[in-house]
Amino acid sequence: MFNNKIFIGAGILIIAVSFIFLFSDLLIVTSIDYNSQVKPILNKHCIGCHGGVKQAGDVSFLFEHEMLEPGKSGKIPVLRGDADASEMIRRILSDDPDQKMPKHGTSLKDDEVDILKKWINQGAKWERHWSYKRIEKPEVPSLDGFNNLYGLFNNADKKWATNQIDHFTLQKMREQELRPSSEADKATLLRRVSLDLIGLPPNEKEVADFLADNSSNAFEKVVDRLLKCSSFGEKWASMWLDLARYADTKGYEKDNGRRIWRYRDYVVRSFNSDKPFDVFTIEQLAGDLLRQKNGMPSDESLIATGFHRNTMNNDEGGTSDEEFRVAAQIDRVNTTWEVWQGTTFACIQCHSHPYDPISHDEYYKYMAFFNNTRDEDVPNDFPTLRLYKGEDSAKVQRLIDWVAKREPQQSVSFTQFLRVMEPKINSHDFQIIGGSTLLDGKYLGLKHKTTARLQVANLTGKTHMVVSLGANFDKSTLTIKTDTNTAEAIARISIPNTQGRDSVMIIPITEPGGKRDLFFSLDNPKNPSSWLQVKWLSFQKEMPGKSDPEYPAVLAEYSRLLSKPAEDIPILWEGRDDFSRTTNVFVRGNWMVKGAEVKPDVPKLLYGMPKEYSKDRLGLARWIVNRENALTGRVIVNRFWEQLFGRGIVETVEDLGSQGAEPTHPELLDWLAVEFMETDHWSVKKLLKRIVMSSTYRQSSKTDGNKLEKDPYNIWISRGPRVRLSAEQVRDQALACSGLISNKMYGPGVMPPQPDKIWQSPYSGEKWVVSEGEDRYRRSVYTYWKRTAPYPSMVTFDAPSREFCQSRRILTNTPLQALVTLNDPVYLEAAEKLATRMQQRGKTPEQQLKAGYRMLTFQGIEQKNLNVLLKVYRQALDAYKKKPVEADSMLAYGKEHAPELAALTISANVMLNLDNVITKE
Repeated sequence: MFNNKIFIGAGILIIAVSFIFLFSDLLIVTSIDYNSQVKPILNKHCIGCHGGVKQAGDVSFLFEHEMLEPGKSGKIPVLRGDADASEMIRRILSDDPDQKMPKHGTSLKDDEVDILKKWINQGAKWERHWSYKRIEKPEVPSLDGFNNLYGLFNNADKKWATNQIDHFTLQKMREQELRPSSEADKATLLRRVSLDLIGLPPNEKEVADFLADNSSNAFEKVVDRLLKCSSFGEKWASMWLDLARYADTKGYEKDNGRRIWRYRDYVVRSFNSDKPFDVFTIEQLAGDLLRQKNGMPSDESLIATGFHRNTMNNDEGGTSDEEFRVAAQIDRVNTTWEVWQGTTFACIQCHSHPYDPISHDEYYKYMAFFNNTRDEDVPNDFPTLRLYKGEDSAKVQRLIDWVAKREPQQSVSFTQFLRVMEPKINSHDFQIIGGSTLLDGKYLGLKHKTTARLQVANLTGKTHMVVSLGANFDKSTLTIKTDTNTAEAIARISIPNTQGRDSVMIIPITEPGGKRDLFFSLDNPKNPSSWLQVKWLSFQKEMPGKSDPEYPAVLAEYSRLLSKPAEDIPILWEGRDDFSRTTNVFVRGNWMVKGAEVKPDVPKLLYGMPKEYSKDRLGLARWIVNRENALTGRVIVNRFWEQLFGRGIVETVEDLGSQGAEPTHPELLDWLAVEFMETDHWSVKKLLKRIVMSSTYRQSSKTDGNKLEKDPYNIWISRGPRVRLSAEQVRDQALACSGLISNKMYGPGVMPPQPDKIWQSPYSGEKWVVSEGEDRYRRSVYTYWKRTAPYPSMVTFDAPSREFCQSRRILTNTPLQALVTLNDPVYLEAAEKLATRMQQRGKTPEQQLKAGYRMLTFQGIEQKNLNVLLKVYRQALDAYKKKPVEADSMLAYGKEHAPELAALTISANVMLNLDNVITKE
C-alpha cells in the first residue's frame, strides 16, 4: 500500500511538472543570446569588412561602442530598441545592390535576420565571449531529477558515477539520449592509464599484480604509483616541449647546434616534483627577475627562462640582427598567448583582431613586457648562464667573496657579470665607418688605420672597459677616443696575439664622464691587412681593493675566468637603464615603420593588471596565473584533458576565442578550472588523478551502432578514449616491450639510429653520429632535435619541427607510418629482440606468437588473427630456409642467425605495426 501511494504521488508530480514546463514555454519570450546566436552571424557575414582588419564605411562590429557610432554615411548601424531604424537592418533588407549587405557575400537567411532584429529590439545587449568572462564555479549537477524522480526509480547512474566529473558528463549523455559504457577490462584500463600518465605500457608483472588485486582501491593504487614514477615527467615534458618549441638547434638556414638541454631537464623535473603550475609559469616567463638574497636568481629559475630562448636565431651572414631579434620577440608574444591564454594573437601584429575585441596597439603594449630582454640574435646566443665546474667554481666564489668583503654593494654586479656576462654591448652596436667592417656580418673587424664608432656610451662612474677580442698578430695598438680630431685618448691597448681565440681584457680608462660617442681605431703597421675581431665590451666600475697586494692577481683571475670557455645555456635577462628599450606600434606589422610609443599593458578584454604588480615580465607572469584571469585555468585544464581523451572539451585547444570550437561541456571545464586553481593549488598531478579516477575516463572504448550513429566522434564521451599513440609513444613502446629501453634520465640529446643522409649541414659539417650503449635506447624525449631535419620516424607520426609553438598534433593515418614501423632500424632491432623474448616463452611458433601478442596488448589473441600471423611466420621461414643469407641480413643486431628467429622477427615486426598495438584503447 505504501509503495502504491508513492507511485500515485509520483505520477501526479510528473503531470504537474509537465504542465508547468508546457505553459512556461508559452508565456516566456525567448531572449536572444549575443554569444551563441548573434556573434556567429556577425563573424560569418559582417566582421570581414567591418571588423579588425578593415572598417568599410567607418563601420565596425568589433567593439561595442563602434556599432553604436555613426558611420561614414552619418547613420548609426545599431539603434538599440529599434531594429527598423537601424542602418544595419536596413542595409541587410535592401533590394538596392549598391546598398545591400553583405556586399559581396551570401545574403543572410530569414532566421538570421530575425535573430538580429530581435536582438536589437531587445536592446542589443553586448556580451563578452564566454572564455573572457571570469571563471565561476558551477554547481555539480545532481543525479536526482526529473529523469530519475529524485532517485526513486533508478540508482544506476549514482552507482556508475565515481566523482563530480561523471555528474557533468552524465548530464550531457542524458541530453543526447546516450548511456555510459561499462568499465574497460582491467588489462586494457591499466595499459591506457600507463600510456597516459607515464607514456609507457605496463610490464607483465604490473599487469599480473593489478589483475590479482581485487581491493576496492586497486585502480587508485595504480594511479598513485604511476604519478610517483620518474617516467611521469618524461611523458608530460614531450607535450610541453612542443609548446616551448624546444630543439637542440637554432633554426633558420644554418640551424647550428644550441646547448639548451638543461631546459628540457628542468621541465622533466618540474613535472616529476609536481611543481605548482603557477610557479612553473612564473619561472619560465620571468625566472631572471626572481632575485634571491644575494641579488641573483637561482640557477633553476634562470634555466627555466629557456622557454623563451627556444626562439630561433639566424646566424646567416648578412642578416639583420635587429630584424631577427624583433622576430623572436613577436614569437614570444604569440607563444605566450597560445600556451597560456588560448587565443589567436599573431594576427594583431598587423591589425586589430578580426573577431575578438583586441586592438592593434594592445599587441605592442603586450610586446613591451618582453622587449627589454638582452638577447639580440648574436651567434653566441648571449645572454647565457655560465656553469663553472670544479676548481673554476671555487675560484668564482673566492672572487665574489673578495668583492663582497671590500665593497658589498658591488658584489651583485660582479656576480652577475661572471655568471651571465650582462650588461654588455655587442659588436653590432658599432657604427661602421672609416674602413672597419662586421666580419661575416657578426663581429666588429678593425685593421690598420680603420675606425669604428660607438654612439652614446654611458661612462658615468665607469673606470674600466672589459672587452672580448681576438687577434692573430703581434704589436698592434687599439686606441679609444672621444673625438677623432684630438690626440687625447681615454685608453690605449696593446693587443696580445691570442692565436685567434677569444680573450677577455680588462682595460683602465680615463673617465670623461657622461654619455659620449667613442671612436675605436687600430694601429697595426706590421700586419696592415690583418683584422682584429671585437665581439663585445662592457664599461664597469673598478674592482674594489686596489691597494691590496693581491689585487693584480685577483684582477687577472677575473679576466681568466671570463676568457675561459664554460658550459652555458641561453637564458632571458632583463635590460635596465641604458639597456632598456622603447616599444612602438609597428604600422601594419612592419618592424621598420614605427608608430606611436606604447608602455607595457594587458588587453582591456581581460581583467586589468593589479597596481601592485610590476610592469615587467614578472608582473605579467603573475597576472597570467592570477585567479581573476579568465583564460589560464580553462586553457591549461583543457590542454591536459585533450592529452587524455584525444579531444579537448574545447576541441581547438589553441583557440578558445570566438572563432574556436564551442565547449562540449562548458560547466565541466569551468568546474575543473576552479578546482585546479583553488582546491588543487595548481597541482597537475591532482588534476590528472581526478580525471583518470572518474568513471568517464575508465569506460570501455568499445561501441555499438547506436552510439556510432548518434555520436561518431565520441563528443559526449559515452565511451572510453581510443587514440593513436603519439610519435614518442610508438617508439618508446617498441623499445619497452622488446626489453631494450633505457631508464637513464637527463643530459645532452642522444642520437638513436635513423636512416642515412637525413642531415645536411654544409656550414658546420655536423653529422648524425649514432649513440652507443644505452644512449641508443633512451626515451624519445631525449632524442636530439634538429629543426631543419627532425628525427624522421617521429615526424612521420605527426611530431612538429618545433620551429614554432604547436598546441596540438593533428593525427594523420598514412602508409608512410606503416613503412616506418616495418622498416625503420629502431623497429627492426626491437622486433628482433622481441622475437628472442618470444622464443623463450614457448616451444612452438603458435605458443611464441601468442606470447608476443600478449606482451604487446596484454590480451589473448583470437584464433583468426593467430592464423594470419602463423601464415606470415611460415612463409618467412620457408623463404629464409631457401636463402639463409637473407636471414643473416634480417638479424643484424644479435648473434643468432637461425631462419626460425628471422621468421619470428618478421612476425614480431608485423605485430608492432598492428592497429591495436599503436593505439591506446
